[in-house]
Amino acid sequence: MTIPQLTTEQLRAARAAATEARRARADLKAKVRSGELTIGGALDAAAQDEILAHVKVVDLLKALPRVGEKRAALVMDRFDIAPNRRIRGLGRHQLAGLRAEFRDR
Repeated sequence: MTIPQLTTEQLRAARAAATEARRARADLKAKVRSGELTIGGALDAAAQDEILAHVKVVDLLKALPRVGEKRAALVMDRFDIAPNRRIRGLGRHQLAGLRAEFRDR
């Protein structure tokens, strides 16, 4: 199967869509980092938006205040979440575990 050749307009539209998606994901993490959005709110938003559902779980956890690489890895290990898992790939027990773990944030 060959890769289709895109027109200049199609390439420009694809780049714009990719940039918008990166900005939306960065905005979600910034809101979590600032405390404007809780982890539960972020998970709810990702459930409603396909673009936000592509955020890696580890990146979302590290956006939380006082959660770094080590604590994020411990939490993900406790709930049996793979290091490369994205929000949309989480199961209901994993989602419930994350909500319970960070209920006050």
